[in-house]
Amino acid sequence: MRRKWDAKIKAKIVLEGLMGGSVNELCRSHELRPGQYYKWREHFLKNCHLLFEKETRAPDKSELAIENEKLKRLVGELTLELNNDKSIR
Repeated sequence: MRRKWDAKIKAKIVLEGLMGGSVNELCRSHELRPGQYYKWREHFLKNCHLLFEKETRAPDKSELAIENEKLKRLVGELTLELNNDKSIR
């Protein structure tokens, strides 16, 4: 049966190896094949730069509610303006 490895555990194992630990000992202690370790290390090194990219966060519900109210007000004002223009003609 294959084991599922948690992302945090993978990162910890890879970092241990990168900090100079013996890869063979590390793999033996975690019951991990060295080939798997090297795949994880390669993936880690290819993607570690993503940690430093600016994080985009989703707006929370209160921010969305405020924006929604502003837009509703604007639509209402524009509708009134349009109706006033039509009635003047």
